[in-house]
Amino acid sequence: MRQLRTFAVLGLAWLMVAATRSPAAALKAGVARADITPLPGERMWGYAGRKSPAQGTLDPLYARVLVLEVGEQTMALVELDLGRVFGPATVQKIRDDARQSSGISYVLITAIHTHSGPVVEDRYPSGVPDWETAAVAKIGQAIREAHGHAVEARLGTGYGVAYIGHNRLRDEPDGTVTWFQTNATMVPTVPVDPTVAVLRVDTADGKPLAVIVNYACHPVIFGPDNLKYSADFAGVMVKTVEAAFGGKPLCMFLQGGDGDINPYYAVTPLEQDAVQRRNWTGETLAKEVIRVGKSIETRADSSPSLDITEDWLPMKARWNLKKYKSYLVKSDGDWAAEEYVRKMTSPKLPVATVLIDKRIAIMTMPGEPFVEFQQEWRRRCPVPDAFFLGYANAHFDYFPTIRQASLGGYGAGSSATQIEPDAGAIMVDHAVVKAYEMLGKLSDTPEELLKPH
Repeated sequence: MRQLRTFAVLGLAWLMVAATRSPAAALKAGVARADITPLPGERMWGYAGRKSPAQGTLDPLYARVLVLEVGEQTMALVELDLGRVFGPATVQKIRDDARQSSGISYVLITAIHTHSGPVVEDRYPSGVPDWETAAVAKIGQAIREAHGHAVEARLGTGYGVAYIGHNRLRDEPDGTVTWFQTNATMVPTVPVDPTVAVLRVDTADGKPLAVIVNYACHPVIFGPDNLKYSADFAGVMVKTVEAAFGGKPLCMFLQGGDGDINPYYAVTPLEQDAVQRRNWTGETLAKEVIRVGKSIETRADSSPSLDITEDWLPMKARWNLKKYKSYLVKSDGDWAAEEYVRKMTSPKLPVATVLIDKRIAIMTMPGEPFVEFQQEWRRRCPVPDAFFLGYANAHFDYFPTIRQASLGGYGAGSSATQIEPDAGAIMVDHAVVKAYEMLGKLSDTPEELLKPH
């Protein structure tokens, strides 16, 4: 078994929190959403070949919020219809505002990774754009609304299978890797994870409040010729699921380990009916979500609990900083090169582990994990319900497996990879350990000292 690495764990004390198990502290939940669609004219995320700014909106971009509360412990889960989460200063502002206005202990922010949203950066050469400032204010209001409307709740999970995508890195017999962008004939590939994981949150009387969907697939039906904002297939899935539940619950899409997973109809030109392809993909996923979601039986735990930790793990940069800086100066300019060096000098990555009622676990990675890490987390997690979130709390591009990093290909051996090849495995190990600790199965005291004398 691979040895665990020892970490210097960084973070503020308020991020290391655990709810006291008490029958008197009921689990509460509240939901809200906010339209964060920018005005036309913003640069769009996702494709280097897209040279023109946004010209309109195909479907709105939302921030969706689920607040969970057990006693003094509260968490806001914020899902963004964006290509990535905001930069560290903006993430911290959202967290500070939520804590000050609503007493929220922890805010987990994740993005669906649509390639039809506005550009998001860690820092901007000319300051934070107006659309982001407006979006942050709306997110803050949605968190306050969700917290203010929280009611006693009960939870249930269910699982299904949906095939809407393929592994986009194809290993050839000669040891090379080729780019497998589109798979219109739906040829089977490996690895993929077709698991549709659903968490349903109901009110105390059994009425659906939220349907949370965890699935791994790049939202890239639209290509660089699309100049309108869209949540891609994820937006269609959300809309379809909400309609099937009578428009009452909030549906959220939590992107998983999609770093090497494309939809079958990836990067479809608009003239080849990209909208219809997007709709098919979203509706196919939604069909399974609806089937699973309606079959779930929720229950209230007799001793509800909410345990959370976010640890900042020190890592190493993947590339030689001096060499890569020279490349960036030529390709992107001095400012981009300096930003890269700043970010990659002693990088620290946030990994969150959440345990709800000692039976539902969530782990996060701050970028684009390859799908095998999602499968590994689910295999090794010590509780039966394990959710895996990419694009959470920060953004450090791709996390390939060591094997794939050795073979190369986009996101594995390209400049889109920023962090050392072992990073994904390290983060899974860390989350597994944290889950065991939260369950009380790992102690900081030797067994001999725990025995009565």
